[in-house]
Amino acid sequence: MSPLIIEATKSTPRIQFDPTGHRLEITGESYPEHAAKFYGPVFDWLEAYLAEPSPAALGVNLQLIYFNSSTSKILLNLFDRLDQVAGGGRPVTIQWRFDQDNEVAQECGEEFQDEVSHATFELVPLP
Repeated sequence: MSPLIIEATKSTPRIQFDPTGHRLEITGESYPEHAAKFYGPVFDWLEAYLAEPSPAALGVNLQLIYFNSSTSKILLNLFDRLDQVAGGGRPVTIQWRFDQDNEVAQECGEEFQDEVSHATFELVPLP
């Protein structure tokens, strides 16, 4: 399976999914006009990746400087899917990375963390 790489734009984050390293990274800003359309290929790729048998732990790193409410809904769907995977026995670790001075980003991470019960969700403040 090939890696998924979507370069950042002014309103969309950089997305990099490395199937051999079992790591998904989303970084930057996310306020696309059509969030479902933008993130559709990411979910399609994730489902194809999850369909392949692999006991490897999956790591997800998110570092979003800003995101809109449409992206928030997409993230909730992503976390729900990852939590299902973790509930099925595959280890999943989600790292929510945020600037230590950005209280809003920290609070968002804490709210997302409350939605996850099987995956490991880590809040990672950055200097």
